[in-house]
Amino acid sequence: MKRLALLFTLLLFAAACQQQPKTSAEETTTQEKAVDAPQYPDALGAIIEAHGGINPWRKQRTLQYTIPKDKNPEIHITDLWSRNDKILTPNYSMGFDGKVWLTNGPEPYKGNPEFYHNLMFYFYAMPFVLADDGINYGETAPLQFEGKTYPGIQITYNDGVGTSPKDEYYIHYDPETNRMAWLGYTVTYRTGEDSDNIKWIRYDDWGTFNGLVLPKSISWYDYEGRDIKTPRSTVQFEEVHLSEETKPASFYAKPEEGQYWAKPDGN
Repeated sequence: MKRLALLFTLLLFAAACQQQPKTSAEETTTQEKAVDAPQYPDALGAIIEAHGGINPWRKQRTLQYTIPKDKNPEIHITDLWSRNDKILTPNYSMGFDGKVWLTNGPEPYKGNPEFYHNLMFYFYAMPFVLADDGINYGETAPLQFEGKTYPGIQITYNDGVGTSPKDEYYIHYDPETNRMAWLGYTVTYRTGEDSDNIKWIRYDDWGTFNGLVLPKSISWYDYEGRDIKTPRSTVQFEEVHLSEETKPASFYAKPEEGQYWAKPDGN
């Protein structure tokens, strides 16, 4: 009887296994593609493709560049997956290891490291960072400059994304090359209020690094609304290194002499 009971149990188990729906190789591939499929509009996809493509970008792990300054050049290093970062200068260092930290040297940093530690990274890594999670895409009017029309895409962020989720961005591209040409952005940091004051950066100086097209410099312009005037200031990016190799988490960790950033009272 025990043997018959065991045999009956095994037969029921086998029948149950046969009734389970099988997933074909084609279905599995489709499911994987659905997970990895870009969630941004076709126009942004064309821009990213013109800069080297999203898959090559996502293979990269470490980005480093130097912003030259006469007295205090800045070396910026970012882990592109975790977004931990580090800025090294002769006078101070700052970074992010899950929290923002600051180490002061001969001349203390007088700004807000929470705002600055990754600010230049997001300007530099356009248009790829516009494929991040938590982003919404919309329509915006084309931008006119020196007789040329630049179509655009409006970018907004979900609540809780970044330190200034109410900021808005406007990416405008060259319709002939699909390369990014302008970035408009608002700044709402600390205020929590919407802003209609759009600042404008021109992207027209490109280099190719590890197969990806990234800026060698970007220039802020004077403006009146969407009427762009003349160049105001330019930031150069030198000694650019883009690598699939990662740095240990300890590289981005707060040094012993550093302090985690605490917002001043009232801010």
